[in-house]
Amino acid sequence: MKVPLLDLKRQYSVIKDEIKVAINDTLESQCFILGPVVAEFERQMAEYTGSKGAVGVSSGTDALLLALMALGVGAGDEVITSAFTFGATVGTIQRLGGVPVFADIDPDTYNINPDDIEKRVTSKTKAIMPVHIYGQCADMDKISAIAEKHGLKIIEDSAQAAGSKYKGKKAGSLGDLSGYSFFPSKNLGAYGDAGMVTCNSEDYVEKLKVLRQHGAKEKYYHREIGINGRLDALQAAVLTVKLKYLDEWCDARRERAAYYTKKFEGASIKTPVIDKNNTHIFHQYVIRVKDRDGLFKRLGEKGVGSAMYYPQPMHLQESLKEFGFKEGDLPETESAANETLALPMFPELTESEQDYVVETVNDFYSGK
Repeated sequence: MKVPLLDLKRQYSVIKDEIKVAINDTLESQCFILGPVVAEFERQMAEYTGSKGAVGVSSGTDALLLALMALGVGAGDEVITSAFTFGATVGTIQRLGGVPVFADIDPDTYNINPDDIEKRVTSKTKAIMPVHIYGQCADMDKISAIAEKHGLKIIEDSAQAAGSKYKGKKAGSLGDLSGYSFFPSKNLGAYGDAGMVTCNSEDYVEKLKVLRQHGAKEKYYHREIGINGRLDALQAAVLTVKLKYLDEWCDARRERAAYYTKKFEGASIKTPVIDKNNTHIFHQYVIRVKDRDGLFKRLGEKGVGSAMYYPQPMHLQESLKEFGFKEGDLPETESAANETLALPMFPELTESEQDYVVETVNDFYSGK
């Protein structure tokens, strides 16, 4: 049996008629840059997340970049974040001349540890950027308390968290700004690159709309330096169709996660830990194991897709060597990077496929 890590063709087979209509309507309109389709998707995402507003942008990376720009992060400003994340989280800080400051993670949820954030705050700190890793929100009450105490802003990295909740509130509504990625593999994925910034203030909405369009509110009149960071109408059309199904798909992921966890009872692995305040949407189902690399190889040999998110933490990347980070600086982060592995997870995954995955994992650790 072959079990892919993700199979988007199964999802498409269910919604393709709606998708084709949405794309065709956009083609007939010949309006591809911003316009009413983008505006409608922005309205729906603001309503869905419970935010004051939403601004469609060209990618999840640009969502974080524009959020940092909206806060005025620049040369020498420190932003506290997690090193257990995709490179865009940190690269956007560096691109603006900011200084990434890393707090270690919680060993159970893999989210940033608020107690370690407090220790990292200095007079140069401008913002905190928690990453809602794997689809589970960070401890936002504690993070918000730290931000309020020190007069800091919060940018949620919600790239993996579309649909997740913290104490009943959606990711994207818990900080000052939030960056979403709609990369095709995400729970809410476009058919190309796309992203969004959600905001807790209409002032941010207006500023972001200027920044995403070369810093111009009126064409050819540039108020400030911006970027070409607009969401195109074709992607917005696709995402508007898919948004209707997001909660249903997240529920299906939770059901499959619960099935995995039940089947792994008694196994010599650590299954995901769900914080009591969270509604986890399982963008990834990540286990923690000994001999992770050996298991990864065995799964591949048996036709099971798996992936390492992330095998090298950001503080040890060559692109950050100028900051002088070294091995041992973030022990929990480094341990997780060596021991975690994502198993196949998508709404259409079958029980027989999951049984095969579990059997393959268990056989590896029993020496079969």
